[in-house]
Amino acid sequence: MNRNILSLATLLLLAAVSAFAGPANWQISAKCNVTFTGGGEVGGIFKTLKGTIAFDEQNPAASNIDLTIEVASVNTGNGLMNNHLKSAEWLDAAKFPAIRFTSKKIVKAGATYQVTGDLEIHGVKKEVTLPFTFQASGAGGTFASKFSVGRGDFHIGKPGGEVDEQIKLDIKVPVVKK
Repeated sequence: MNRNILSLATLLLLAAVSAFAGPANWQISAKCNVTFTGGGEVGGIFKTLKGTIAFDEQNPAASNIDLTIEVASVNTGNGLMNNHLKSAEWLDAAKFPAIRFTSKKIVKAGATYQVTGDLEIHGVKKEVTLPFTFQASGAGGTFASKFSVGRGDFHIGKPGGEVDEQIKLDIKVPVVKK
Protein backbone atom coordinates (compact mmCIF):
# COMPACT_ATOMS: atom_id res chain seq x y z
CA MET A 1 0.00 0.00 0.00
CA ASN A 2 2.82 2.43 0.92
CA ARG A 3 4.55 1.63 -2.39
CA ASN A 4 1.40 2.50 -4.33
CA ILE A 5 1.07 5.81 -2.49
CA LEU A 6 4.78 6.57 -3.10
CA SER A 7 4.43 5.66 -6.80
CA LEU A 8 1.32 7.82 -7.15
CA ALA A 9 3.05 10.72 -5.40
CA THR A 10 6.06 10.37 -7.71
CA LEU A 11 3.83 10.37 -10.80
CA LEU A 12 1.96 13.44 -9.58
CA LEU A 13 5.25 15.25 -8.91
CA LEU A 14 6.56 14.41 -12.39
CA ALA A 15 3.30 15.57 -13.96
CA ALA A 16 3.45 18.84 -12.01
CA VAL A 17 7.08 19.47 -13.03
CA SER A 18 6.19 18.76 -16.68
CA ALA A 19 3.18 21.07 -16.55
CA PHE A 20 5.25 23.97 -15.22
CA ALA A 21 8.34 23.34 -17.34
CA GLY A 22 6.86 25.44 -20.13
CA PRO A 23 7.60 25.41 -23.82
CA ALA A 24 11.11 24.87 -25.19
CA ASN A 25 13.10 27.95 -26.12
CA TRP A 26 14.37 27.86 -29.69
CA GLN A 27 17.34 29.73 -31.12
CA ILE A 28 16.82 31.10 -34.63
CA SER A 29 19.44 30.07 -37.18
CA ALA A 30 21.13 32.71 -39.33
CA LYS A 31 20.00 30.59 -42.30
CA CYS A 32 16.37 31.72 -42.00
CA ASN A 33 14.61 32.64 -45.22
CA VAL A 34 12.02 35.42 -45.55
CA THR A 35 11.02 35.83 -49.20
CA PHE A 36 8.34 38.01 -50.73
CA THR A 37 6.71 38.45 -54.12
CA GLY A 38 4.47 41.21 -55.32
CA GLY A 39 3.81 40.46 -58.96
CA GLY A 40 5.89 40.96 -62.06
CA GLU A 41 9.56 41.43 -61.25
CA VAL A 42 8.87 42.57 -57.69
CA GLY A 43 10.25 40.13 -55.16
CA GLY A 44 13.20 39.43 -52.93
CA ILE A 45 14.29 38.49 -49.45
CA PHE A 46 14.81 40.05 -46.06
CA LYS A 47 18.22 38.91 -44.82
CA THR A 48 17.80 39.67 -41.11
CA LEU A 49 15.19 38.04 -38.87
CA LYS A 50 15.66 37.97 -35.10
CA GLY A 51 13.50 37.18 -32.14
CA THR A 52 12.40 34.65 -29.58
CA ILE A 53 10.40 31.49 -30.02
CA ALA A 54 9.10 29.45 -27.09
CA PHE A 55 7.14 26.56 -28.53
CA ASP A 56 5.70 23.27 -27.30
CA GLU A 57 4.03 21.03 -29.90
CA GLN A 58 1.99 19.33 -27.16
CA ASN A 59 0.88 22.60 -25.54
CA PRO A 60 0.76 25.35 -28.18
CA ALA A 61 -1.38 27.55 -25.90
CA ALA A 62 1.66 28.00 -23.60
CA SER A 63 3.86 28.98 -26.56
CA ASN A 64 4.80 32.45 -27.82
CA ILE A 65 6.60 34.00 -30.76
CA ASP A 66 8.18 37.45 -31.07
CA LEU A 67 9.93 38.14 -34.38
CA THR A 68 11.54 41.21 -35.93
CA ILE A 69 12.61 41.66 -39.54
CA GLU A 70 15.13 44.41 -40.26
CA VAL A 71 13.64 46.45 -43.13
CA ALA A 72 17.08 47.67 -44.28
CA SER A 73 18.07 44.03 -44.90
CA VAL A 74 15.77 43.85 -47.95
CA ASN A 75 17.47 42.48 -51.07
CA THR A 76 15.78 42.21 -54.46
CA GLY A 77 18.95 41.58 -56.43
CA ASN A 78 18.69 45.14 -57.78
CA GLY A 79 20.37 47.99 -55.87
CA LEU A 80 18.02 50.67 -57.24
CA MET A 81 14.95 48.63 -56.31
CA ASN A 82 16.39 47.97 -52.83
CA ASN A 83 16.83 51.72 -52.28
CA HIS A 84 13.33 52.40 -53.61
CA LEU A 85 11.78 49.84 -51.24
CA LYS A 86 13.66 51.39 -48.29
CA SER A 87 12.50 54.91 -49.27
CA ALA A 88 9.68 56.89 -47.65
CA GLU A 89 7.39 55.99 -50.60
CA TRP A 90 7.44 52.30 -49.70
CA LEU A 91 8.72 50.76 -46.43
CA ASP A 92 10.47 53.91 -45.08
CA ALA A 93 13.33 52.05 -43.37
CA ALA A 94 14.65 55.26 -41.76
CA LYS A 95 11.38 55.94 -39.94
CA PHE A 96 10.16 52.33 -39.53
CA PRO A 97 13.30 50.16 -39.28
CA ALA A 98 11.54 46.92 -38.32
CA ILE A 99 8.62 44.69 -39.21
CA ARG A 100 7.46 43.03 -36.01
CA PHE A 101 5.16 40.16 -35.12
CA THR A 102 4.17 39.37 -31.53
CA SER A 103 1.91 36.41 -30.84
CA LYS A 104 -1.12 36.49 -28.57
CA LYS A 105 -2.44 32.96 -29.09
CA ILE A 106 -1.27 29.75 -30.76
CA VAL A 107 -3.58 26.81 -31.47
CA LYS A 108 -3.31 23.46 -33.22
CA ALA A 109 -5.33 23.35 -36.45
CA GLY A 110 -5.26 19.81 -37.83
CA ALA A 111 -1.74 19.05 -39.06
CA THR A 112 -0.73 22.72 -38.76
CA TYR A 113 -0.94 25.57 -36.27
CA GLN A 114 -2.56 29.01 -36.25
CA VAL A 115 -0.89 31.93 -34.54
CA THR A 116 -2.84 35.10 -33.78
CA GLY A 117 -0.91 38.22 -32.93
CA ASP A 118 0.01 41.78 -33.77
CA LEU A 119 1.80 42.44 -37.07
CA GLU A 120 3.37 45.88 -37.30
CA ILE A 121 4.57 47.16 -40.67
CA HIS A 122 5.25 50.76 -41.65
CA GLY A 123 3.98 52.03 -38.28
CA VAL A 124 0.60 50.28 -38.62
CA LYS A 125 -0.26 47.50 -36.18
CA LYS A 126 -2.97 44.97 -37.03
CA GLU A 127 -4.09 41.74 -35.44
CA VAL A 128 -3.66 38.85 -37.88
CA THR A 129 -3.97 35.07 -37.79
CA LEU A 130 -1.27 33.22 -39.69
CA PRO A 131 -0.84 29.53 -40.49
CA PHE A 132 2.44 27.76 -39.75
CA THR A 133 3.98 24.34 -39.55
CA PHE A 134 6.73 22.95 -37.36
CA GLN A 135 8.89 20.08 -38.54
CA ALA A 136 11.05 18.67 -35.73
CA SER A 137 14.43 17.18 -36.61
CA GLY A 138 16.70 15.92 -33.82
CA ALA A 139 17.46 18.80 -31.43
CA GLY A 140 16.14 21.30 -33.96
CA GLY A 141 13.42 21.91 -36.44
CA THR A 142 11.95 24.34 -38.93
CA PHE A 143 9.01 26.70 -38.59
CA ALA A 144 7.41 27.60 -41.94
CA SER A 145 4.58 29.91 -42.94
CA LYS A 146 3.06 31.19 -46.18
CA PHE A 147 0.63 34.10 -46.11
CA SER A 148 -0.27 37.36 -47.86
CA VAL A 149 -0.32 40.93 -46.59
CA GLY A 150 -2.35 43.73 -48.15
CA ARG A 151 -0.14 46.74 -48.97
CA GLY A 152 -3.07 49.12 -48.48
CA ASP A 153 -3.72 47.74 -44.98
CA PHE A 154 -0.27 48.98 -43.94
CA HIS A 155 -0.10 52.12 -46.14
CA ILE A 156 2.78 50.77 -48.23
CA GLY A 157 3.23 52.42 -51.62
CA LYS A 158 0.47 53.88 -53.74
CA PRO A 159 -2.52 51.87 -54.97
CA GLY A 160 -2.22 50.38 -58.44
CA GLY A 161 0.94 50.23 -60.51
CA GLU A 162 3.03 47.16 -61.22
CA VAL A 163 3.07 45.91 -57.64
CA ASP A 164 0.21 43.64 -56.56
CA GLU A 165 -2.01 44.73 -53.67
CA GLN A 166 -1.33 41.39 -51.97
CA ILE A 167 2.32 40.74 -51.12
CA LYS A 168 3.02 37.03 -50.65
CA LEU A 169 5.45 36.01 -47.93
CA ASP A 170 7.17 32.66 -47.52
CA ILE A 171 9.03 32.25 -44.24
CA LYS A 172 11.28 29.36 -43.23
CA VAL A 173 12.96 29.57 -39.83
CA PRO A 174 15.39 26.79 -38.87
CA VAL A 175 15.85 26.55 -35.09
CA VAL A 176 17.75 24.60 -32.43
CA LYS A 177 16.82 24.13 -28.79
CA LYS A 178 18.61 26.51 -26.44
